[in-house]
Amino acid sequence: MLLRMMRDKSTSWATLEMANQIPSPLMSVVADIVSQRETHASLDSLFLYGGAPEDPPLGSKHVKALEWLRRINKECQNPLQVLGRIIEAYMEEPPPEGSHLDDYPPPTCTPDQEKINKVLGRYELKYVQGGHLVTSLSAPTRTLEQFIKDRDTPSIEHEFHRAMENVESSPREAVSAASNILESLCKVYISEEQLEMPAKQDLKPVWTIVRKHLGFDPSVVEDQDLQTILTGLFAVVEGIGALRTHASSAHGAGKRSYKLEPRHARLAIHAAHTVALFVLESWEKKKK
Repeated sequence: MLLRMMRDKSTSWATLEMANQIPSPLMSVVADIVSQRETHASLDSLFLYGGAPEDPPLGSKHVKALEWLRRINKECQNPLQVLGRIIEAYMEEPPPEGSHLDDYPPPTCTPDQEKINKVLGRYELKYVQGGHLVTSLSAPTRTLEQFIKDRDTPSIEHEFHRAMENVESSPREAVSAASNILESLCKVYISEEQLEMPAKQDLKPVWTIVRKHLGFDPSVVEDQDLQTILTGLFAVVEGIGALRTHASSAHGAGKRSYKLEPRHARLAIHAAHTVALFVLESWEKKKK
C-alpha cells in the first residue's frame, strides 16, 4: 500500500512522513485562529479538552498555542486526533448569513474554516464531522488500522460512512471498501493477539483465525436462535469477501460481469459494519 503511494508522483515524501503529524503550516493557522478567538483561560480549556499534554506553556496566546501544538506532535500518540477535537467547534460553525447586498451564492463556510481547509487540502487531509481529521489519500485502510488499534469506534464507523459515499457513484468501490475494513480489523487482531498470520491474507483466511480465537463456534452455543445468527454471520463475511473478489474494483471483471447496484453495495457495507462492531465488542470482553 505504501509502495503504491510512493509510486504516485503526486504524493510527496513529506506527506508520507507526516501522515499522523500536524504539519507546521496547519499549526500556524490554528494558532492564529485560537489566539484571536480565545482568552487565555478558554484556550487552556480548549486544548486540555482536546487531549493536549497538561501544564500549559508560557507566553502570549499565539506563542502558547504554537508551543502546545508542537508538544502534541511530540508527546501524543495521535496528534491529528487531538487537533480534530481542538478545531471541532470552529469547523462545525454554521456559515455566515448573507445580506441582500452579498454576492450569490451565499458563503458555504466561515473564514476560519476556509483557512483551515486550505491547509488541510495541501496535506491531503480532511475534517469530518465529530472532530475527526482523516487522510484523503486513496488508501484509507492505513488510517483505519490506526483507528482499530486505538479502538476509536467513531472513526471506524466513519470509514463505513466514507464507503457509503461511493455507493451511488461506484458500487464496486464501496464493496471493496467494506471488505477492506473487515480485512484490516482481522489483521490488527491477529497482530495484537500475536497469532500466526496466514500465508494468504485476504478476508476469508484472516477471518477464520479471528473467529476461532474469539470462540465464534455455533456448535457450543446452546440457544438455537443464536446458533442461527452466528452461522449467518460466517456466511455474511464469506459473501462479502467473494463479492469483492468477483465483482468489486479490486479485481478484473473476468468473463462473468456482475451488475452491482447501489442497493447491493449498501447491503455489503451495512453487513460488514455489523460484523466489525460484534468483533470489537467480543474482543473487549475477551480481554476483560
